[in-house]
Amino acid sequence: MAQVPQTFFDALAVRTWCGLALQALGRAREEIDAINVYPVADGDTGTNLYLTAESAAAAVEAVFTAYDENGRPSLADAVRAMAHGALIGARGNSGTILAQLLRGMAQVLADDSEASHTDGTGLRLALRRAADSAREAVAHPVEGTVLSVASAAADAAEGSEGDCGAVARAAYEGARAALVATPGQLAVLERAGVVDAGGRGLVAVLGALVETFTGEAPRMVAAASAGHTRVDAVSDTAAMVAVDECADVPAEAGGPAFEVIYLLEAEDAAVDRLRTRLDALGDSLVVVGGDGLWNVHVHVDDAGAAVEAGVEAGRPYRIRITHFALDDVHTRGGERPPRERVQRAVVAVVPGEGLAGLYTEAGATTVLARPGEPPASGEIVEAVRRAHAREVVLLPNDADLRHTAAAAAEQARTEGIRVALIPTRSAVQGIAALAVHEPGRRFDEDVVSMTSAAGATRYAEIAVAERQSWTLAGICEAGDVLGLIDGDVAVIGSDITSAAETVLDRMLSAGGELVTLVLGDDAPDSIADHLEARVREAYLAVDTVVYRGGRQGALLLIGVE
Repeated sequence: MAQVPQTFFDALAVRTWCGLALQALGRAREEIDAINVYPVADGDTGTNLYLTAESAAAAVEAVFTAYDENGRPSLADAVRAMAHGALIGARGNSGTILAQLLRGMAQVLADDSEASHTDGTGLRLALRRAADSAREAVAHPVEGTVLSVASAAADAAEGSEGDCGAVARAAYEGARAALVATPGQLAVLERAGVVDAGGRGLVAVLGALVETFTGEAPRMVAAASAGHTRVDAVSDTAAMVAVDECADVPAEAGGPAFEVIYLLEAEDAAVDRLRTRLDALGDSLVVVGGDGLWNVHVHVDDAGAAVEAGVEAGRPYRIRITHFALDDVHTRGGERPPRERVQRAVVAVVPGEGLAGLYTEAGATTVLARPGEPPASGEIVEAVRRAHAREVVLLPNDADLRHTAAAAAEQARTEGIRVALIPTRSAVQGIAALAVHEPGRRFDEDVVSMTSAAGATRYAEIAVAERQSWTLAGICEAGDVLGLIDGDVAVIGSDITSAAETVLDRMLSAGGELVTLVLGDDAPDSIADHLEARVREAYLAVDTVVYRGGRQGALLLIGVE
C-alpha cells in the first residue's frame, strides 16, 4: 500500500519517516550484517542500525501518545525525541553515527521551537548539519564509510531545488552513488567485493525519507558479489551480497579485543578530555551527543580503563562491553579467518558493570540489565547472535526475566541455534554455573552440570525499601533495609551491615562451602571486610570471594554454595 506523502517536514512526517526507516532496516538487516567487514567484521551493523532506529521510533511514538487527543506535537518536539531516542539506544559504531546524524538534523529542525513545519530549504540545512556533525564526532574519519555517504547526500541536497520530496530524492541519489564508490575508497571493502555496511544502512534510511515525502519507495542499491559492485534497478529487498562469498575476506590486521559503549552524563570540557584519553586507548572512537548527555563508543584492549575514563569524566551508565569473537576481530596476520561459528557460548544477563566485566573475562557474552530497565527479548536475541555459536547456554540471572529469556531462546532456535535456558534467578547463581562450564563436554552434559551448580547455590540480596509494603517478615517502611533470601524478604532492619550479617548467618546455618559477595556502588566500604571476618570466625572451612558489581540495583548480592 502506497504511503500517503507529506508535503512539509512536520511532526507527522518525522513519525512516518521513523516508521518507514525501521521497516527498511528490518528488511535489510541480515543483508547489511552479511557485508559488515569494517571497522570490525563482526556481522552486526544491520542489527545495530535497526535497534538504534527502533529506539528513535519508540521515543517519537511516546511523544505522540503524550499528546493523545490534545493536539499534535510540534516539529521541534518530534525531532528532539527522535534524536534523544537514537542517542540513548545507539548500538555499535554504525548506530552511534546514525544517532549523531539524527541529532545534527534535530539541531536545525528544532531551532524554532514554535514552528509547525519546515520546507525544502530547512531539510537541506538539516542534512548538511547532520553530515558535518557526524564527521566531527568521529575521532579519525575514514573515507569510504557512512561518513562519505552522508556527506555526499548533503552535497546533493544542497545542489537541489524544490520541496522536501525533491530534496530528499536528491540526497538519496547522492548517497546511493557514494555508496557504490565506497569500495574504491576503502581497500578492505574492495577486497571483500562489498559496499560499506553503514553506508548501505544510511541509504535505506534516506530511501524511507523519500517515501515519506513522495509516497513511493525509491529503487535500491544492490551490492555485487566478490570483486565488483554495481547499481541495479531492484527493490530494497534485494540481496546485497552472497554471504558465502565473503567468507575468507582479508581485513585490517590487528585490533582491540573489546567494544565498549556507554551513556555518559558529563560537561563538555570533561568530554573533550575523555576523547583524548580514549583515543590513546584504542580505535573506532565515536563520541556523540551534547547538552550534558553523550553516547561513547570505542574499541579497546582494556575495557576497564575505558569505563574508568568515563567515571573520571562524569557518570557513565548503560555500559555494554562486548568481547569480539576470535573470528570477528580485525584479524590475525592480515587475514580474516572464516566466519565459522564457534561450537558453544554462554550468554548472560547481568545487573551491573562490574559483573559484566567479570562474566566477559570468563568468556560469556553479556546483556546489561540496568536498575529499573530490564532488557527486552530482542536485546537477548541480539546477544545470542553476537555470540556466533551453534550452541548457547542462556543465563537470565533474574526470576522476573524467565519469560523474556524463554521468548528470546525460542526466537534464536528458529534461526537454527541450539539454546538451553538455565533458570538462574540471581547473578551469583550464574557465577556458579559459569564456574563449571566446560565447552569441551557434550552439550547436554555441560547444561546439566551448570544447572546443578546454579541450583545448589542459595542467593540473597540486601536492598533498601522504596515504599511501605507487606512482606513475609512483616511491614516495611520506605528506607528500611531489606534482606531477601531466595527472593523472599527474610530480614527487615535499619543497618545495612547488620542486616547482611543476619542474612548470611541464616544462609550458612544450613551449611555451605563458598560465600560469594557482590558489592553494589552504594554498599558501605567496610561491609565486605566485616562479612569476611564473620565467616572466618564462625564458619570453619568456608571460603569467601568478593566482587564489585557497580550500579546493580541491590546494595549487596550474596551467594552460598
